Amino acid sequence: MRVQSLILPLLSGALLLASVAAAPLRDGPDGDGVVAADPPPGDPSGAGAGEAPASSPVPIRGETLLLRAARVIVRPGREIADAEILVQNGRIVAVGAGLAAPPGARVLEGEVVCAGFLDPWSSLGIEPGSAGDLSTTPATAAVDGVDPYDPAEGRREALRGGVTCARVQAGGPAQVGGVGAVVRTAERLAATPGELVVLGDACLSATIGVTRGGRLLDVFERVGEVERLVGQIERGRAYRESWVEHRHDLEEWEKKIAEEAAKLEKDFKKAKKDREKEQKEAAEKDKEFKEKKYKEDRKPRAPKHDADAEVLARAAEGEIPLVVEVHRAEEIRALLAKTAAFDRLRLVIAGGTEAAAHAAELAKRRIPVIVWPAPGLGERPDEYDGHDLALAGELGRAGVQVLIGSGGGPHARDLRNLAALAAGHGLDPAAALAAITTNAARVFDVPDRLGSVERGKDAELLVLDGDPLDTTSRIRFVISHGEVVVE
Repeated sequence: MRVQSLILPLLSGALLLASVAAAPLRDGPDGDGVVAADPPPGDPSGAGAGEAPASSPVPIRGETLLLRAARVIVRPGREIADAEILVQNGRIVAVGAGLAAPPGARVLEGEVVCAGFLDPWSSLGIEPGSAGDLSTTPATAAVDGVDPYDPAEGRREALRGGVTCARVQAGGPAQVGGVGAVVRTAERLAATPGELVVLGDACLSATIGVTRGGRLLDVFERVGEVERLVGQIERGRAYRESWVEHRHDLEEWEKKIAEEAAKLEKDFKKAKKDREKEQKEAAEKDKEFKEKKYKEDRKPRAPKHDADAEVLARAAEGEIPLVVEVHRAEEIRALLAKTAAFDRLRLVIAGGTEAAAHAAELAKRRIPVIVWPAPGLGERPDEYDGHDLALAGELGRAGVQVLIGSGGGPHARDLRNLAALAAGHGLDPAAALAAITTNAARVFDVPDRLGSVERGKDAELLVLDGDPLDTTSRIRFVISHGEVVVE
């Protein structure tokens, strides 16, 4: 009897998973992975049980969760009323009204469910020596500086503030900070690096005119840094071009060799007869026979591999964004002017204290700006002298895509408050929420995994008892990679 009592629940669970796997998939009307629910028999209202997508053959990771809320913010500007989200194996497998909780699933309820926040400008989880390293190069990888086992209170506070992921950077104040990464905040995921790191090569970072070690730069030094950065980008483009030329030359060489080989094979019999005839004539004339040597063109030599130049090339070609912390109007003007010729470059400005003066060009070139709308900066560096809490709103009204970050420091816990502050000073509330969810994910190339509540995305979710940007509303549950990490 005891064995039966154990087996029957397992069988019922297996049958449930099989039924989930057999259910057909449908996208919502916007193609956003929202599953419309079918009404059960006798329920003409359409509020019945929803369908779930096919389950993965890999074992279920952690709990099966069903989140239920009066408002599900799929993404800013798209909501579903009275809906549920089904989470299995670390991912969202269904979103819709009327989804039933599978047996054994944990049900979490709240007023609002939205995507977990993504801090696009942080050093959260980076070992302090790496975060402030001034000797980084373009190939320096931020993931090498992540300390996954650091139980720092800052990470826990960030999670309690709803920040489930962050774009982190080693060498934050360095002229070139290397390759940034998007990582999860939850320290309990540290045991598996594949779960901790969402994207290991999210961007290349640089700074222009920032205070380093308390030393202020004069205007000539700051403009000189623009020149050096542009020179680095040009170096990357030239390096990529050298490899393109090498591949072209190699293809031509291989084609020529193949043609010569085919020709030799085709003329082999004739060449053999000619050779025998020449040998015979040489013998008759008592002369030495000299073998004709086949001279093959030298194989083109590949350019010398340069790890730094390879990263610079990726930025120059737009394969990864280039994030430049720059604040003053004159440096922003010089940066925009000197990068205009790089038509594939995906430039992102961080800080941009005086960026409002160039809002029209930033909007035209679709250059996002990561704003740090922090009040009371106290003894702030010189480059923040023009700091204005209304900057995000001014840029947003001009058509600039605004992201909101915690300023490159470890204080990601304040991200929601910063977004609310930007909204209170003129930024459209939907744009403020997008600045720490969908737009942040899009700029750093993880929109297929983060930033919205859609089927197939990583389960980075918040359950709140009020609006996400209402700082009086409480975050009741934080889910990261399908696990409840804060409750």
